Amino acid sequence: MVGGIALVLAVVLGFTFLGSGPASTAGSDAPPVVDVSTLPLADTYGVIDGAPVDPSADAPTDGVVVHPERRTPVHAAPDGVPIARVEPTQFGDVWFPVIAEQGDWVQILLPSRPLGSTGWVRAADMERATTPYRVEVHLGSMTMQLLRDESVVGEWTIGIGAPDTPTPAGRTFILGAFTDAAQDFSPVILPLGTHSPTLDTFGGGPGTVAIHTWPTADGFGTAASNGCIRVPQDALEELVEVPLGTLVMIDQN
Repeated sequence: MVGGIALVLAVVLGFTFLGSGPASTAGSDAPPVVDVSTLPLADTYGVIDGAPVDPSADAPTDGVVVHPERRTPVHAAPDGVPIARVEPTQFGDVWFPVIAEQGDWVQILLPSRPLGSTGWVRAADMERATTPYRVEVHLGSMTMQLLRDESVVGEWTIGIGAPDTPTPAGRTFILGAFTDAAQDFSPVILPLGTHSPTLDTFGGGPGTVAIHTWPTADGFGTAASNGCIRVPQDALEELVEVPLGTLVMIDQN
């Protein structure tokens, strides 16, 4: 489980960029202008009331991710009421997986509570790219697979959350990467866009679930963590090369 903020680490972004449109402009039928700065921030600390729940938490995406080019409102539906805002950085530049598109709008996974929160943003406000990777975490077998272009390029035995502090199943993403001099269990920590279902806070942070290494072999093949996913060192070395925003599918298999 992730504690407080630490030193942000640069991550290689192996994206194929698809370009982005011009900044959106309000038409005659646009909703009333709101002060975006007054909207709650949809980051790992945020709680977004009224956020739509992920409608297909067990479905992979096509790898499209988006990055806000500026402070951007998040809506409950296309042309709907704004419920939050996203900003360009969280643990460095932030990229969100696109889970649906409708006209000039894209629906993205949010890293905020409640679990499975999503929102709609204008495509024209976002830089667009695609990642060939997907991470699959199988809680039942305590294994993780890294896929590139649908081919498995790595598979490892992992550690997962204990019964009282389980790793949450569902669809999430790699939110960032940082180092933390206050701990010695992992050289890099990869926070995900999901949270513990049983811990509201942990170590000074909001109970964010993360991927990290563990210093002893008994950390793997066991359900003993506070919700985080413990991986071997060689797995972490592969994962830090994966673009931010890459989808992480966590299931009970």
